[in-house]
Amino acid sequence: MAQELTRPPQMPMDARQKYLSEAHVGILSVAREEQGPLSLPIWYSYEPGEEIRLITRGDSPKAEIIRRAGRVTLCVQSPEPPYRYVTAEGPIRIQDTVTSAEREALAARYLGPEFGAMFVQATAEATPIMIAVYMRPESWLSQDQTNWP
Repeated sequence: MAQELTRPPQMPMDARQKYLSEAHVGILSVAREEQGPLSLPIWYSYEPGEEIRLITRGDSPKAEIIRRAGRVTLCVQSPEPPYRYVTAEGPIRIQDTVTSAEREALAARYLGPEFGAMFVQATAEATPIMIAVYMRPESWLSQDQTNWP
């Protein structure tokens, strides 16, 4: 007789928030009107219970699509077994200015303090046109295969 397959469990809210607060490259997805969704990798920051924060160029097609949609989805996953992922979706708000210090804090999350500072210095001309996008998660999907099956 065939064994019944079970789905890996979803993460409880506190585990989802903790996982999302770790430094993972996220995949941002944004609905577009006459095409499929825009999906691309992005750096983000998050503290449990707070908004997800992204920084991007305010003059980019991505920023225009985000503004028009008014909502985004962010998915983060572990690249190696045991697989885990968290997807959060919700409305956005935009901050039209970003400081070098804010950019450096995000870059340091992914590159470390030394290389984060070097990255921001090397791209300093972009700082005046950067925006911050904040998303408050309204819906979540997750899976944790750590103790499955």
